[in-house]
Amino acid sequence: MSESNSNSASNSRRCAACKYLRRRCSADCILSPYFPASHPQRFACVHRIFGASNVARMLQILPVHQRAQAAESISFEAHWRAQDPVYGCVRIINMLQHEIYESQQELARTQAQLAMYTARQPTEASSVIAQPQENLILDNSNFLNFQDLHDLI
Repeated sequence: MSESNSNSASNSRRCAACKYLRRRCSADCILSPYFPASHPQRFACVHRIFGASNVARMLQILPVHQRAQAAESISFEAHWRAQDPVYGCVRIINMLQHEIYESQQELARTQAQLAMYTARQPTEASSVIAQPQENLILDNSNFLNFQDLHDLI
């Protein structure tokens, strides 16, 4: 009975990698700090994409203080590679870079408008604010409607 208790105790402390690979988890298991038993799907995805031995080798090469961040990055890349086999996480990176670019362009336009307004004389700025709102209403006669466009074709 003590053998079954010690066996169940060692099973409860096995990491997700050792559980997935159906092996004993040694005290010096390189994967156990980064793939806890509470997240078995995370390791399954990493193993499917990169392989357990490759991940263990990558983590062993790194200094200890960088391993957690590397395991997180490997897990992220594996997740997105499983979701999108062609582009993987590159699709997300490109999308985020595009959003940053658009935000920078919008910021530049806004700063240019702000510079233009602050460069005006104080009297001109106050006259712009004092203009009646009716001048700001758009005149619909200046726009083509879809029927006019269809008639042109």
